[in-house]
Amino acid sequence: MTTISSSPHRRIAAIINSGAGSVIAAGLEADGLRRLFAEAGVEADVHFVPGDRIVTTARAALAAGAEALVAGGGDGTIRSVAGILVGGDVPLGVLPVGTLNHFARDLGIPVELPAAVRVIADGVPRALDVGEVNGEIFVNNSVLGLYPPVVQVRDQERREKNRNKWLATVSALWKVLPGHPLLHIRVKADGLAVDHQSRFVFVGNNEYEMSAFTYGARSRFDSGDLFLYIAKSRTRLGLVGLGLLSLFRDLKWTDRFDRFCLPELTIETRKKALPVYLDGEVVILNPPLRYRNQPHALRVILPE
Repeated sequence: MTTISSSPHRRIAAIINSGAGSVIAAGLEADGLRRLFAEAGVEADVHFVPGDRIVTTARAALAAGAEALVAGGGDGTIRSVAGILVGGDVPLGVLPVGTLNHFARDLGIPVELPAAVRVIADGVPRALDVGEVNGEIFVNNSVLGLYPPVVQVRDQERREKNRNKWLATVSALWKVLPGHPLLHIRVKADGLAVDHQSRFVFVGNNEYEMSAFTYGARSRFDSGDLFLYIAKSRTRLGLVGLGLLSLFRDLKWTDRFDRFCLPELTIETRKKALPVYLDGEVVILNPPLRYRNQPHALRVILPE
């Protein structure tokens, strides 16, 4: 299989979220990134745009004939560009310049920018799975229950009070946890119908580690399955206890979770609209939530 740098005529478009954490902290600019690509032997069209213009810019680059799209930002930026490429032949390159960069870390893409550019130049496109819920793509995971409102309040505090991500998360959890109700759901899949009441429902694209020190880590991206984890604890104190237990054990192997491995599933709830966390962002979806794994649907440039 040819690498991205094997043809001098290959056209690469890099779409960078100008509001991403590392972009702002490092003062990264388009000219500097172009130089990094040039030093790696790649000529790239570089676009620094705000988050709300990522999708339109990526679509325009694809329509103009780009043979690879590079997404620069956090997991939300990666998800936005990946959604355009799913099911096609054009590969995705990843520049991890967000705050957490779960997707890049799981794939072994270096967080140092020059090294990540070198992966795009010399790496090999490989077909990976993606998750989908009601037409929305996710490359990492989807979460229901307490976490989406926490993320919404966290992002509001970051905008209004200019707090860093971790301080804003702790503040948001303190505000949301006391009044957040149980989520009543019914899970349907392959003849199975199970009712649950939970505060934390996690759907992973492939299997996840569920301990504090390895949370988000995956060793495989092409199993063709989603992994559903439902916290059994119904109390707020019990949810805090889960967080403490994760410091010592992988939670998915305890009796604190119900665990399912399925290629597709449906989650029903009486709510007419539900906040759903997808790869660092929250979207509002109308139940039932129809999840499925799309096997080998996204080509991603990875280290050889």
